Amino acid sequence: MTTTPAPARSRWFKLLWIVPIALVVIVLGVLAARAITGIPAVQSFMTDYPGQSQLPDDAPIGFPVWLSWQHGLNAFFLLFILRTGWILHQAKRPDAFWTRKNDGRIRTKGAPVRIGIDLWLHIVIDTLWVLNGVVYYVLIFSTGQWQRIVPTSWDVFPNAVSAGLQYASFEWPMDNGWVNYNALQLLSYFAVVFIAAPIAVFTGLRLSPGFAARFRSLDKVFPYKTAKRVHYWTMIFFVVFTVTHVTLVLATGAQRNLQHMYASRDDGGWAGVVVFASSVVLMIVAWFGARPAVLDRLAGLGGTVRRMPKRP
Repeated sequence: MTTTPAPARSRWFKLLWIVPIALVVIVLGVLAARAITGIPAVQSFMTDYPGQSQLPDDAPIGFPVWLSWQHGLNAFFLLFILRTGWILHQAKRPDAFWTRKNDGRIRTKGAPVRIGIDLWLHIVIDTLWVLNGVVYYVLIFSTGQWQRIVPTSWDVFPNAVSAGLQYASFEWPMDNGWVNYNALQLLSYFAVVFIAAPIAVFTGLRLSPGFAARFRSLDKVFPYKTAKRVHYWTMIFFVVFTVTHVTLVLATGAQRNLQHMYASRDDGGWAGVVVFASSVVLMIVAWFGARPAVLDRLAGLGGTVRRMPKRP
């Protein structure tokens, strides 16, 4: 008969308490928000600032097809970045190690660094995510889509407060993402694209094998441990944002929102739901398909994989 170790039981006990505590906090938050929005002065404030800033006159309307592809690829890459990032955070002994082939077009003077197979996958997915991001930056600035996620007036902040109160009181902001995001969405997307993503890339390079040694001169101003801590909390930010984002997309008109983002159409069709569902199936298949044998085969294309014997 097997028993669960005491530390594991303690963790599960703490997790069980999180759910009721979270529900109580949510209920109290909704009640407080409804009480606040019932105050005449607050109602006047929300009338003056309904939750949405005015876009520039030349701002584009709608979502181009390339943005739908970018969004889908970003979601796919982010899923595996978070998966491998969490595995690396646990700091367990890797089941296999990968060593880059030092021949062909990629050749260095020093010997390649041996890394764990999970770190290899993390770096590969990170690289694809960054390349996708570079394409995204080029396209949003060349098409004017940046105006939809970059604040262009100071009233975005009081409008964000107004939108936050509406969300908190379960009185969803009356907006149409096809034309314009509400101020809280705008600030959130701006933070993800122009703050969190660059921080994740920079701190990731700071921690990356092969680069960490070259950046030792930064230890006095940005120590390795600090970079690791910032990188971890950036991952937590992405998790919280993703959960919140998906929840609100589904809760505030799933069919319309998915039609906008996954089908690039503003109608009552179901193409967006079909594409979204297909992307979820693809993610699930890839999640379970990323088995050791598959990873070893893929990693072996550019290096040597050595599986470590299992401990008794």
